Amino acid sequence: MIRGLLGLLGVTIAAVAAEFNAQVTAIALGDVSGGLGLSHDSATWFTTLYTATEVVGMAISPWLLVTFTLRHHMLFVLLLNATSSALIPYCHDETALYMLRMMQGFSGGLTIPLLMATALRVLSPPIRLYGLAIYALTATFTPALGPAMAGLWTDLVGWQFVFLESLPICAIAAVLVWYGITQDAPDYGRIRGFDWRGFLLIAAGFGSLSVMLQQGDRLDWFDSPMICVLGMVAAVCIPMLLINEWFHPVPLMKLQLLGRRNLAFGAVTLLTFVVIGQSGSALPTDFLAQVQHFRPEQSYTITAVIALAQFAMLPLLAFVLDFRQVDARVVNFLGLALILASCIGCSFVNIRWQRDQFYVWQALQAIGQPMVVMSLLMLATNAVKGPQEAPFASALVNTPRAIAEAAGTWLLQLIDRWRGHLHSERLVDQIGRNRFRLIQANPLLPGHPPPLRPDGLPRAPGSLHAFAEQVAQQTRILTLSDAYVVFACITAALMLVVLILPERTLPPRLQFAKK
Repeated sequence: MIRGLLGLLGVTIAAVAAEFNAQVTAIALGDVSGGLGLSHDSATWFTTLYTATEVVGMAISPWLLVTFTLRHHMLFVLLLNATSSALIPYCHDETALYMLRMMQGFSGGLTIPLLMATALRVLSPPIRLYGLAIYALTATFTPALGPAMAGLWTDLVGWQFVFLESLPICAIAAVLVWYGITQDAPDYGRIRGFDWRGFLLIAAGFGSLSVMLQQGDRLDWFDSPMICVLGMVAAVCIPMLLINEWFHPVPLMKLQLLGRRNLAFGAVTLLTFVVIGQSGSALPTDFLAQVQHFRPEQSYTITAVIALAQFAMLPLLAFVLDFRQVDARVVNFLGLALILASCIGCSFVNIRWQRDQFYVWQALQAIGQPMVVMSLLMLATNAVKGPQEAPFASALVNTPRAIAEAAGTWLLQLIDRWRGHLHSERLVDQIGRNRFRLIQANPLLPGHPPPLRPDGLPRAPGSLHAFAEQVAQQTRILTLSDAYVVFACITAALMLVVLILPERTLPPRLQFAKK
């Protein structure tokens, strides 16, 4: 048992390293692109390719686990992660950088499903909830800690450590996995029945969808031929994938498991939760960076509130959910209610807000997020009947999680484009109308000088530049407020799903004691 727990700890550390590869790099992308000599457009691909390959890795990882054994597969993933992370800071060829970043994303996708599969394999029902609390760290702790890590490396140490941080983490994880995970007999015969068609459809369909969502706004969506082609590929390949996986004898994703309501609820909720989670991590740091011009090391404390609270909240929730009288659906609903209250409170953001104004609402996120994740993990994993189903269940729950990262980026870009343009036009129009009325009433009114200098030459552009900055600042504030309203609406919709979809389940020690 002790060795198994150490092995689970190793897989957990590996999953944290994979999450840092995605989260910290995205936050420190400006410093990273400057250090690597990438332009803005090239830097966006640096993030996009990671997410696209991560989706593919999450879908195929459970099959590789069963075929090559957990121990061998996990050690290979750690080697792939460490190798790509070590080479990226010292590579200055753009094509090679993209290849290494795809390797890093693929290794991250391979890692995350292994954590849930390992937890279901190692943990006996009496302590399973505490093991799931460890898994929940990857969904709540690492995204919130990302800004702090980005600030540490870029402003105090060196941007290279955004990638080099993985090396000691992967080394520790490898030692724990090698010692703690028992070696099973590999099943190489499964290679002959590998679902090649499903793998190609996953790579083409999910990869195209991910790239389209992340690059669509920059390329002006369907005015771009590339986005049109990606949209067509995704629209064709994803339905074909679902048909193939349903009828394939040895599928990569066993879609029939979604017929269990609690497992379907876990997939839907985790996908949506990853999107909603940006209201507690990305939006506050975006506001402080873009409106108040904070650096990452100045703003990390507001997301650290969420990160640090997990060490108390997750074990506490595991303890609470272990009582027969506690309904996980109620816990999930209350957690979403706290996140909803946080989004509504932050929607009143204005120019006077600094870090202090976010702390109360971040505290609600810090309590609500683990309530949502722990309860949905309990509901979803209790629907898994036996260790043989664990890899397939892990793929179904985690693959939508990777897609949600691309969907969250798309949603923020959509809000910024539509609402940002609307607010900008309205502000300029309103200011222009008011200024015109004042000048028309009194052309020499103090504070409203004429557009020309006394010598008849145009005025210096400084005043226009200051005016443009103020308009951009107010536009950003109004757009962020709208984003919080949108996330509040999504949270409210998910609360309705909680009332309808999941079924009551008992704690694992009681649920499986009856069998």
